[in-house]
Amino acid sequence: MTSDTLWAALALVLVIEGLLPFVSPQGWRRAVAQLSQLPDSQLRLCAFFALGAGLLMLWL
Repeated sequence: MTSDTLWAALALVLVIEGLLPFVSPQGWRRAVAQLSQLPDSQLRLCAFFALGAGLLMLWL
């Protein structure tokens, strides 16, 4: 993996992360408020599945 690929991947993450607050700030606030109410164990489980899905997508 070259550094150009790494920077492109980081830039893509930032673009995707910025889409929802840009398009729907109120919806994004509600989602973050709901996430903040989740217990740590459930939040970790969601993060684990997100990491697993991302790794699987990279592997494929």
